[in-house]
Amino acid sequence: MTDVLSAEESTSSSDGPWAVETHDLTKRFGKRTAVNGVDLLVPRGCAFGYLGPNGAGKTTLIRVLLGLTHADAGTMKLLGHSVPRHRDIALARVGAIVDEPRFHQHLTGRQNLQILAAAREPAAAGRIEAALDRVGILHRANDKVAKYSMGMRQRLGVAACLLGDPHLLILDEPMNGLDPAGMADMREMIRSLVAEGRTVVLSSHLLDEIERTCDAVAIVDQGRIIRQGPIDALLAGSNLEVEIDCDSPETAGSLLIQNTYQAKVTVVEDGLHISLPVGTARDVVAEINRVLVTGGVSIYRLQENRASLESWFLEVTSRLGESE
Repeated sequence: MTDVLSAEESTSSSDGPWAVETHDLTKRFGKRTAVNGVDLLVPRGCAFGYLGPNGAGKTTLIRVLLGLTHADAGTMKLLGHSVPRHRDIALARVGAIVDEPRFHQHLTGRQNLQILAAAREPAAAGRIEAALDRVGILHRANDKVAKYSMGMRQRLGVAACLLGDPHLLILDEPMNGLDPAGMADMREMIRSLVAEGRTVVLSSHLLDEIERTCDAVAIVDQGRIIRQGPIDALLAGSNLEVEIDCDSPETAGSLLIQNTYQAKVTVVEDGLHISLPVGTARDVVAEINRVLVTGGVSIYRLQENRASLESWFLEVTSRLGESE
């Protein structure tokens, strides 16, 4: 039986910095461990990516958080409330899309939301128009869902989440099946929801879209988190890459090899590709430019490249493979 919180307990338990908090969360299916001792901390008021390849356990974690399947071990909280003990209180302010959103195809978008609102608190019905407008499909609200594109169905799914005025939205692969324009629209909508103070957790295998959309990420593989934190902080731990176009690549390469930058210098057709160790100060890039110019090399282009989330992910998983 679900415990009933007192007003004081309910208020205090919803405080804290984390929208989602799990410790040693584990879910097994027979001999297969789909969620493997996951310690996850999702800050409030951000877009957070739960990132990994297909089959990594992303959807299973979401289903465990929402109480759609039980955990075998560990603890979890949503918006500060222990789940499953206070699941009803927590989920009252959580909106979620698991897999592709499902609707009655023969009904309009508005009619689908009316059915969903009828199952919620009375105030939900009054949020329908605002939710449709919020996701940008109010002008199509009276069209049957059968006529909606994949992107419009995804938007209608988010509108359904907004009926409960959620503090936390959990979206499972929201970019799946969208064309580039649809991805851009979804990205803009997620960022605007965060700007309102909501927390959005989205699982995905699309590294580039997660980097464009999210503030922080957790990288998951084979059911376990291998890294998590703000994207900028994670990428700060990757190599610094510098590309140089110049008139004499061989001379430029020789000049840099003579200096001790601990750099990996690769001579290419039009210049150099330089990989500097983690933690290299940006002043080193200026020093490299000075050495080349002093050595008589004409520089046409010098570009410092921050590692992408994709390259960082491949670098991390490669190091993990070497250590196993």
